[in-house]
Amino acid sequence: MRSAMKRKLISLLFVFAPTTYAATPVCSPWQASKVYVKGDYVQVQSKVWRAKWWSQNNQPGAADVWEERLPGECTPDNSNPGDAGNPAGSPAVPSRKEAEAEEAKKTDNPLFKRIQASVRTLDGAAVDAVQPGRSANPLNVKRVERILSAADWQNLFPLRDASYSYMRFLQAIAKFPAVCDDYSDGRNAEAICRKTLATMFAHFAQETGAHDPNSSVPQWRQGLYFLREAGCSDNDTSCGYNAECEPSTWQGQTWPCGKDASGRWKKYYGRGAKQLSYNYNYGPFSDAMFGTVRTLLDKPELVADTWLNLASAIFFFVYPQPPKPSMLHVVDGSWQINDADRQAQLSPGFGATIHIINGGIECGQGYDKPQAQNRISYYQSLAAYFAVPIAANEALSCANMKPFPAGGAGAQLLYWEQDWSYDPRRPDGKSYACKLVSYQTPHYALKAGDYVRCVEHHFKVVLK
Repeated sequence: MRSAMKRKLISLLFVFAPTTYAATPVCSPWQASKVYVKGDYVQVQSKVWRAKWWSQNNQPGAADVWEERLPGECTPDNSNPGDAGNPAGSPAVPSRKEAEAEEAKKTDNPLFKRIQASVRTLDGAAVDAVQPGRSANPLNVKRVERILSAADWQNLFPLRDASYSYMRFLQAIAKFPAVCDDYSDGRNAEAICRKTLATMFAHFAQETGAHDPNSSVPQWRQGLYFLREAGCSDNDTSCGYNAECEPSTWQGQTWPCGKDASGRWKKYYGRGAKQLSYNYNYGPFSDAMFGTVRTLLDKPELVADTWLNLASAIFFFVYPQPPKPSMLHVVDGSWQINDADRQAQLSPGFGATIHIINGGIECGQGYDKPQAQNRISYYQSLAAYFAVPIAANEALSCANMKPFPAGGAGAQLLYWEQDWSYDPRRPDGKSYACKLVSYQTPHYALKAGDYVRCVEHHFKVVLK
């Protein structure tokens, strides 16, 4: 009897006990500005997250305050697009205009703008029109003509290869308007131009001089003797500099080498006043001159046979090699050293230009190497020729100079590389951006359009 009564009571309890169900939480798209507390659910794309404690401005998946849960634990609420993680919110891929704005932001500093101004070029037709004595010659060419006549050219380079003509030098100067240009801040443009020529020609004498001690012509006037690297020709396989032509290398992909009629790689040995070498130098120089790498990668001989034989040296003179400043910025005073430079025992003067051109071999040894001694001697003679005063405290030597530091006054980053950082504005968290780096990459910050190309290349997208 008692067992029957017990069973009946239990039965009645099940019939009359109120039925309760836990309400399924709502998971709305995550919002950066919203405050979340422990147990709150949010949605980011197809994933669901639950807050482990109080949170604000902590992106799910990037902060420890969130734990990933199963989608069925909450009811999606897409009435609010949220700040990220939702197709209705910020798009994954930025527009071309947004990318260009990001590029402008990342290069918005005085040093970058000075570099941009100093590497600007004149269009090809205007360069071709340059003639000695022409009234319509560019301003900087006229200044050079006033300081350096055709007779001076012959006197300074009597042993030069015939391809290094006075007219071609004027055309090379014309291509780079910042060389011997006016200055709006009170600097003496005439004095700077004279010092520029003395510095440039001293390095010409070392790089391509005859170096003949038995000649009646002093060695400081023996510059521009070599047009092509000694012992090299287009038929000489030992002077190809072609290891970086292989398509498997990124250099070979970025600056694809040309081929001759027999299918062999073109030869990128030293040519011109600066002895330009390697496809990864011919390509960028070609791009700066013609807007395409193909011209000189297909016809490297133009660096010997045209005004490019001198323009290639001026190209090197105006372009910096970070963390080094450009030689132009050393000569014209744009490079103002900072504490990092001082600690490296760097100072403005001719010695810094030796360091830029060949510091790894000629500088920092505690004594002047023979090459550096030559350069200093040539500079002193040329400075006298051009009436350039050499201050008593000018550092002509680089013997005690250490490498240019990463934190130096000339250390502007100039190459674009993928930015791997997380971007909470994007549904997939990718940055869709590039950042400036110190090492060489295929994407150059001084080349228009390369930022967009960097983003498109690394993220496999097309910006519209």
